[in-house]
Amino acid sequence: MFVSEKQIEIRYAETDQMGVVYHANYIIWMEIGRTQLVSDAGFEYAALEKDGYVSPVMDLSISYKAAMHYGQVATVRTWVEKHDRLRTTYGYEILHEDGTVAATAQSVHILAHKDTLRPVSLSKIDPAWDAKYKEIAVEAK
Repeated sequence: MFVSEKQIEIRYAETDQMGVVYHANYIIWMEIGRTQLVSDAGFEYAALEKDGYVSPVMDLSISYKAAMHYGQVATVRTWVEKHDRLRTTYGYEILHEDGTVAATAQSVHILAHKDTLRPVSLSKIDPAWDAKYKEIAVEAK
């Protein structure tokens, strides 16, 4: 399974008054993980934007398992769960340094024209990227 990993040092500003990582920061870490996965697969998300495309989130779910705190290092594991003509579903695990799962998540994205937000197939924009995602998607196996 093609899994990308990115370590993130948890900053004080990412925590709440209880010293626990504020829940919305996990979404930022997921974006960092997605960007790392795209890079590890040999592509650049910035190139899509330069060409006039964006990849908005259509659905997002997170299940929090074990709190993380300032000073820890989180590992974000990211993979492609499913990739079809118009949607890509990413899977995530956010881990403590000892491997304990802090959170699991999924996000569903489309590719769309930047100006109109009209959906477009990745196969029409970047056939190599589309083929790679079809190759590494967990559900396809």
